[in-house]
Amino acid sequence: MVVRSQEELRRMLRQEQTHLTQQWEQMSQASVATHDSIGYGNHMADDATEAFEQSKGLSLQHTIKHRLTEVNDALRKFDEGIYGTCEQCGQAIDWARLEALPAARLCIRCQQHSEWAA
Repeated sequence: MVVRSQEELRRMLRQEQTHLTQQWEQMSQASVATHDSIGYGNHMADDATEAFEQSKGLSLQHTIKHRLTEVNDALRKFDEGIYGTCEQCGQAIDWARLEALPAARLCIRCQQHSEWAA
C-alpha cells in the first residue's frame, strides 16, 4: 500500500483542477456553438436527438463544475491550513479516505449520516 504525503495530495488536486478547468472551457465553448441549433433540423427526430445531446452536455457540465468547486475548496483548505478536517464535526478525516478521495469534505461517520438523512 502506497502512502501519499500531503504534498502529493495537493499535487493530485492541482492536476485535477487543471484537467477539470480545461474540460469546463471546452464544454462551454461547444455548448455556445450548438445552443441555437435545436428546432432547425428537417425532422422532429433530429431535433429530439439534438435536445437530448444538449441536455446530456449540460448535465456533464454541471458535474464538472461541481467537482471543480470541490477541488478548489480542498486546495483553499490547504492554503488555510485546515485540509483534512471534517466540515461537520471538526475531527480529522481518516488519511486513507483522503488518499482515496483527496477532496473529501466529511469524515466517514459524517458522510454516512448525511447520506442517510438525504
